[in-house]
Amino acid sequence: MSSSKVIAVDMDGTLMLTDTLHESVIALIRNNPLFIFVIPFWLVKGITFLKLKVAQNIELDVKNLPYNVPLIDWLKKEKANGKKIVLCTAANERIAHAVSKHLLLFDDIISSNANTNLIGVNKRKALQDRFGYKGFDYAGNSIADMEVWASSSKAIVVNASSAVQTKASKMTTVSQTFPSASIEPSDWISALRVYQWIKNLLLFIPLLASHQIGNFQSLSMLVLAFISFSLCASSVYILNDLLDLESDRQHPRKKYRPFSSAKISILLGLAIVPFLIIASFILGLMIGQEFLIVLTIYFILTGAYSLILKRIVLIDCLTLAILYTSRIIAGAAVISVSLSFWLLAFSIFIFLSLAFVKRYTELMAQVKIGNDHAHGRGYKVSDSLIVQILGTSAGYLSVLVMALYIQSEDMMNLYAQPTAIWFAIPLLLFWISWVWLKATRGLMHDDPIVFAIKDKASIFVAVLTTLVFIYAAIGPGM
Repeated sequence: MSSSKVIAVDMDGTLMLTDTLHESVIALIRNNPLFIFVIPFWLVKGITFLKLKVAQNIELDVKNLPYNVPLIDWLKKEKANGKKIVLCTAANERIAHAVSKHLLLFDDIISSNANTNLIGVNKRKALQDRFGYKGFDYAGNSIADMEVWASSSKAIVVNASSAVQTKASKMTTVSQTFPSASIEPSDWISALRVYQWIKNLLLFIPLLASHQIGNFQSLSMLVLAFISFSLCASSVYILNDLLDLESDRQHPRKKYRPFSSAKISILLGLAIVPFLIIASFILGLMIGQEFLIVLTIYFILTGAYSLILKRIVLIDCLTLAILYTSRIIAGAAVISVSLSFWLLAFSIFIFLSLAFVKRYTELMAQVKIGNDHAHGRGYKVSDSLIVQILGTSAGYLSVLVMALYIQSEDMMNLYAQPTAIWFAIPLLLFWISWVWLKATRGLMHDDPIVFAIKDKASIFVAVLTTLVFIYAAIGPGM
């Protein structure tokens, strides 16, 4: 059987590695969270109506979607050889035309409209009416494409499971395959942001500050709290990444994240979030009511940050500082100790400085790619100087709080040699200056905490500071 002169190409999951309906719904909710309550009513009226209403209410940025580059390159060669390339998709016609306009590849477009959901039998009939039975080759990826392959001259199986490929071969001749990339454990580690869990070690700060490191019961409860907080944080990281898809795809490094690159699908990400939240709160119930309250507030605040607050200038950084500090408050709730004014003040200022480092680094990344603002944030590149000033000021204020703490009554009661902590002051001053120097030079990681655990100078400062506090606590008798 010779190949036909027409190649019909599915879009979602085939031409691109993602689903434009899922992308559009996420974008719609990101722009206006109130649509969360509207979308179910659209869905009740049918998937065709849902696609239409979503397409009418959001203009999807098709330029930065994760396209299947090997397939597109092959289609271009086939077109150069005289083949007619047709986009045949169940996506709404508005999105289909936008994609076609962007790629400049297709000779014709067949798509869903206000009356028809172009999937399965409907897609087969549309292609048969246009090109005849066996008058076209078809590139698809899912079980829904079996009806179309049954009427096609040849099948191009793209990004499909082995089961789909086997069934397609029984329908018609498979002329080309473009295999999908399997999800690796490293992809899930990245999606869950396991490396970010190091932030949750802040839960142990109250234990150290109250000199209860030998209390194994408290230590074991804090380990459970660490797991609970980590699972909760990962659920929010996933939601945040999904809401940030458009922004991440315009970032030089974040575009390779599992969701922005479509290594892990949007649906799979949304499916795992409830399990993470439930597991986190079950552990929270086991730990105690006070911790559960802090965990709940943290979850609500991170959700508000992901949906709204991260787009508001300055409020976003203040929120990040509070979220960092909430981990210390949660740790205190676990072991039932009261937090000192000094620790809370120091935490707010040091974490505010790191939050500004994060924003400053994002702005510098935008400078490199020629943008004048940070997409999805309220900052312009021209704000970088004031962000730098605010960040360094907050950092040095944290050092001032530490210096005042050394002379406080709390310090005198807790430490055998409180004056020894003065040695920590120049170390902290150096580290804050070092972090901002690295950020100014464009050498800062997207997350300053990740930078700190990899940077040799930061590790050296952390070790020396720890030794200073150990000596201050134990005294010369150590």
